[in-house]
Amino acid sequence: MGKVKMNNLEKKLLDDFQRDFPLTPTPYADIAQRLNVDEGTVLAEFSRLASEGTLSRIGAVVKTGTVGASTLAALAVPEDRLEEVADLVSAYVEVNHNYEREHAYNLWFVVTAGDQDKIKAVIEDIERRTGLSALNLPMIEDYHLDLGFKLQWN
Repeated sequence: MGKVKMNNLEKKLLDDFQRDFPLTPTPYADIAQRLNVDEGTVLAEFSRLASEGTLSRIGAVVKTGTVGASTLAALAVPEDRLEEVADLVSAYVEVNHNYEREHAYNLWFVVTAGDQDKIKAVIEDIERRTGLSALNLPMIEDYHLDLGFKLQWN
């Protein structure tokens, strides 16, 4: 992936708060104070970064199984329907992301919900609406995945 040009504020927002996001009643004001800007600027920058697709989400990462339930699922989607099916899958609030893979099962997605029954219902609804059978891959063994990483700037 090539390097992305960003200003210093954008770099700080994306790099400095991956692991050190303030857990306070006013996190954006706290970030603003640390960066010597106002809270409105922080909110506007995060909003813009999200709307352009640079930032996908701001939220906690919680150990699987401690709150609700989740599963990895996949569909074998005909190439000419991939965008249509990906859009349909993404529209479910229970789907936090999906991605294309080079495999017979070419659309993979994570479903999170309050319990396994809701996950099953979401997957069954996706199958009904797409006419495709889903591969449901619930976690058997957990492992720690550190999602924070230093971004590359030029």
